[in-house]
Amino acid sequence: MSAFLATLRMIKFEHSIFALPFAMSGAWLAARGIPGWLDLLLISIAAISARSAAMAFNRLVDRRLDASNPRTQDRELVTGAISSRFAAFFTLANAAIFVSSAFFLAPICGWLSLPVLVVLLGYSWLKRLTWLCHFGLGLALGCAPAGAWLAVSKDFLPGWDIPLWMGAAVLAWVGGFDLLYAIQDVKHDLSEGLFSLPSRLGNRASRWVSMALFVLAVAIFAHVGRLAELSWPYSVGLLCVSLLLLTMHWLLRGGREQHIPLAFFRVNAWVGVVYFAGLWGAVSLGS
Repeated sequence: MSAFLATLRMIKFEHSIFALPFAMSGAWLAARGIPGWLDLLLISIAAISARSAAMAFNRLVDRRLDASNPRTQDRELVTGAISSRFAAFFTLANAAIFVSSAFFLAPICGWLSLPVLVVLLGYSWLKRLTWLCHFGLGLALGCAPAGAWLAVSKDFLPGWDIPLWMGAAVLAWVGGFDLLYAIQDVKHDLSEGLFSLPSRLGNRASRWVSMALFVLAVAIFAHVGRLAELSWPYSVGLLCVSLLLLTMHWLLRGGREQHIPLAFFRVNAWVGVVYFAGLWGAVSLGS
């Protein structure tokens, strides 16, 4: 049981809440209602296994960096609670589950899952290469709506651009909150020669860039609502999402960096849930 719990802690399983609602949003849009139970099951398995593979791989390749960062020295691969061999096996197993689930959904989903897997795993290396690493994570999570939409529709049917716009909004949102989260590690990034926008721009400028990304995300989400002709529950949900994003920045006002975990794990975690609730309501009313 302790090994099982350590594995869940390693991949932060509870944070699947960040990506899963947007996958469900893509599926609900494609079906214009509740998708079939088998599609829902396979989409959930694909989304969770994809994220699990990405998280385990990230911990694996970052274990030396995590050991040198006071904030991450208690992570399972650093303390020895989980071995590197197990983390590698866990990554491969979940990658295989993700690709298999995608093929079960539709052959086109299966083939496209391969480049998506490259994006998911490749994110872990970006902070060694570019200041724009935050958008790599955004791209990884932004694939979820389009993937789920295609999983339900089984082909590029009319309206296929709508989940792509949703994915673009997710990219901006994730880039914005990952940028805020990276403020915690500026000193460590500089000492290790890693790339991040906070280590290049400074904390104050990074918060402004994050705010601009949040505004862009809300604007694109609003565009999704217009394209999909979604009714008032969607607008209410988007208004609530906007308030959550503002709350994050309010918590960090005046350089209150000690509130970053609160903003990230308590406030930001609700963004996807609230967005999906608004979209579900709109679709249920027949848009």
